[in-house]
Amino acid sequence: MSHIFPRHCHTDLPTAVGGDGCFLIDADGKRYFDGSGGAAVSCLGHSNVRVAEAVQNQVADLAFAHTGFFTSEPAEALADLLIANAPGRLDRVYLVSGGSEAVESAIKLARQYHVEQGEPQRRHLIARRQSYHGNTLGALSAGGNAWRRAQFAPLLVEMSHIAPCYEYAERTQDETLAEYGHRTAQELEDEILRLGPDTVIAFIAEPVVGATLGAVPAVEGYFTRIREICDRYGVLLILDEVMCGMGRTGHLFACEAEGVAPDILCIAKGLGAGYQPIGAMLCTDNVYDTICQGTGFFQHGHTYLGHPVAAAAGLAVLSELVERNLPAQVRERGTYLQSLLQARFGQHPHVGDIRGRGFFWGLEFVADRDGKTPFAPEKGVAGKLKKAAFAEGLICYPMPGTRDGRVGDHVLLAPPFIATEAELDDAIGRLGRALDKALT
Repeated sequence: MSHIFPRHCHTDLPTAVGGDGCFLIDADGKRYFDGSGGAAVSCLGHSNVRVAEAVQNQVADLAFAHTGFFTSEPAEALADLLIANAPGRLDRVYLVSGGSEAVESAIKLARQYHVEQGEPQRRHLIARRQSYHGNTLGALSAGGNAWRRAQFAPLLVEMSHIAPCYEYAERTQDETLAEYGHRTAQELEDEILRLGPDTVIAFIAEPVVGATLGAVPAVEGYFTRIREICDRYGVLLILDEVMCGMGRTGHLFACEAEGVAPDILCIAKGLGAGYQPIGAMLCTDNVYDTICQGTGFFQHGHTYLGHPVAAAAGLAVLSELVERNLPAQVRERGTYLQSLLQARFGQHPHVGDIRGRGFFWGLEFVADRDGKTPFAPEKGVAGKLKKAAFAEGLICYPMPGTRDGRVGDHVLLAPPFIATEAELDDAIGRLGRALDKALT
């Protein structure tokens, strides 16, 4: 009998014992292609020698030093390399242990920034429906997924949620893409004005929405307009790249594709590539200087901030991404992956939309393709697909509740950046067989 508290009490999971490139291996020797990188984590696969050696060497030299007393060489080097490649005026790095911590840190920093600017009345944060920003209470409050929020609603901080930029389901037939993007972005200005222009702290959004919508990028021009609105009202722009960042969409930072830079940016998952738990919050020089010239103390912290071993892993991962120019490879091979998906599922009667960038793709499933009508939740399409794919030796990321937290199904694909064309061919074949089984 296991004493582990699992994610689901009524599952009998195999034991993972090894990793080989893009594959995980269980105790019976079965190999599974990691088609979602776990949860868009394992960007370098499961046997990168450089990262493994970096972790081993760092443990031998220095396992832990609390940041209340010391900095460390790997933390300093990782921060330097991040900022050397970061967009806009991002200038400081706050190293944490994961995505939820990064988002919590961003929310608190945004509030403290305005307090130290002499605007303590700013207290509102605006996010988007069907977003996901983490599972700590602050991050969950920012997230806009109704199903994840419902049970804990009495504990959550009140935050505003405007429409996502979800063109497939929410653009009207008489709107151009530009008109739709402008209308959706305008909801931010409308909400700022409703709350009071001098009461809003920040707007938080994922450049490409991951888990809850299934790799949905914004339409062209949307984030440009969002940036303009934030600047007009002194609202900080927080971009959550925990899932879509670190090369996943074909750019080291996903916002580069939008031509905008945030005031605060959150990363995790691909930063550690699964070799160590690590995340980071990056902020501009302006935000940092406001704190530095004010109290000089960010009133926030965790025990494992800037953990030397995690930082060493992150540095090795980032070095691999930069030195091997893996984001460019992701762009190129992502085009190949897109062509595979279109060829196999483009005319599928129950695949309504194929969307994404780089190695970050989503397929949305529908009962009626012409009407874009989702399956009834009772059919359990996402759960059936996950089970069927796993039986086929494919790890993917199906999710229910695509439209509103209850209705709709999609699958997220986020393979390791090292995946070959032959491996992608095989993975899409497995996905096709699994989908056929799930829909029968």
